[in-house]
Amino acid sequence: MSTTSDTSTTNNTTTTDALKSQVRDRYAGAARDAASGRQASCGCGDGGCGDPASQRDPITADLYPDQDTAGLPQEALLASLGCGNPTALASLAPGETVLDLGSGGGIDVLLSARRVGPTGMAYGLDMTDEMLELARANQERAGVENVEFLKGDIEDIPLPDASVDVIISNCVINLSADKPRVLREAFRVLKPGGRFAVSDIVVRGPVPDEVRRSMELWIGCVAGALEEQEYRSLLAEAGFQAIDLEPTRIYDREAVGALLEQAGLSGETAFADAAANRFMSAFVRARKLA
Repeated sequence: MSTTSDTSTTNNTTTTDALKSQVRDRYAGAARDAASGRQASCGCGDGGCGDPASQRDPITADLYPDQDTAGLPQEALLASLGCGNPTALASLAPGETVLDLGSGGGIDVLLSARRVGPTGMAYGLDMTDEMLELARANQERAGVENVEFLKGDIEDIPLPDASVDVIISNCVINLSADKPRVLREAFRVLKPGGRFAVSDIVVRGPVPDEVRRSMELWIGCVAGALEEQEYRSLLAEAGFQAIDLEPTRIYDREAVGALLEQAGLSGETAFADAAANRFMSAFVRARKLA
C-alpha cells in the first residue's frame, strides 16, 4: 500500500535522478568537445561551438590570469565551465588537503595542487566518466602527482569525516537538486577549522519564474541557483559559521544580452530587462569552527 509520503518521495527521487542524468549528459558532451580540441560549452552539444574565441561568454571569460594557467594542458582550459577562480580566492597554503566538488576537466584541481605543494593533496570529485577520463589525462600531461580524481556524487562525498582542509567548487553546487545535502556533506568531510570556499551562481532579489528557468539553462547547463539569503541560511543550517558571500560578477543588461544572443533570443528585450543585475557569480566563504 502506498502513502502520500511514499508518492512524494518517489516523485522527488525521480526528479533528482532526471536532473542528474541531464547534467551528466551535458557535461559528458562538454568533455568530448574539450578532448577533441574544441571549446567546451553546455549549450552547443558534441558539435562544438566553432571558434572558441568568438564563443566565450560573460560568465566563463577571463577567469584565470595567464600566469595561473601557464603550463596547464590545453584540454584542461577548453573544459573549463566555471564562473569564478576559487583557487585564487581560497588562500590555499602548502601542505593543505583540498577537495574540488564537481572537478570537471581538472583545471581547479591542478591549480590547487600547485598551491598546496608536494606536501599537500588535491582531490577532484566528479560523477561523469568522460570528465574523469579527461581530468586524469590532463593530470598525466601536467605531470602532477599530488592529485587524485574520485568518481561520485557531491551529495555523497566518498571521503572520511574530517579529512579535508578546504573545499572548493566552481559553478557546480547550483546544479544539485539537493543542495542542503551537499552542504551537510561538505561540513562532514571538513576538518575542524576547515574552510568552504566556492564560486557559484547566485540570484539576488526576485526574478519571474519563466525568466529564471530559461536564464539558468544558459548560465550553468542545467542550473538551480540559490537566492543569496537562502544560500546563507542553508550554510548555517549545515553547521557553518563566518559565512560571507562576495559578488565577483554581476550580469548586467549588456551581459544578459550577450547570453540571449548566444541562445538565439537577441530580440527578447523584456526578458533581458527582467534578468539584468539579478544573476551573479559570487565567491561563497564559510568555516567549520574548531
